[in-house]
Amino acid sequence: MNQPDPLVDAQSQPAQALTATRQRAHALIAKSRSSSVQACFARMMDLPRSTPLRPTEIGLIMVRGRVGGDGQRFNLGELPVARAAVRIENGPVGVGYVAGRDHDHAEMAALADAMVQSDAWREQLEDMVLAPLAAELAERKDANARKAAATKVDFFTMVRTRAEK
Repeated sequence: MNQPDPLVDAQSQPAQALTATRQRAHALIAKSRSSSVQACFARMMDLPRSTPLRPTEIGLIMVRGRVGGDGQRFNLGELPVARAAVRIENGPVGVGYVAGRDHDHAEMAALADAMVQSDAWREQLEDMVLAPLAAELAERKDANARKAAATKVDFFTMVRTRAEK
């Protein structure tokens, strides 16, 4: 019977944790408004110097859907996406993708991706950018839920029975 190698498992856990942290950071920035992300980054006193690896690009991706969530797939339509790739000074490469055509938003997503991979910047990014964005998104979600709840209609069914003769 094969036993898992504890050394490999110990090495893969930090990699999985970093991947989850990167996914969370990217999701928060991609779902947030560009102005909110920009305001959070503006509060940081000293951002790392970054070098673009290629010019920020705008392209299209095909969005696919399913009828009923489990039916046959179909092409729903195309969505514009901006992507950027940067390397922070003496650090890792960050890649950012955001829906839309906003170059700056994609570049901030790439910068955040690079910063979250760096031990020197991860905590500051969490405190100054990611935590406020998460709070704003939660507040926006609650506001949308309250707005939807205000329009809720309760229906009930009244069963009519025929009187037996």
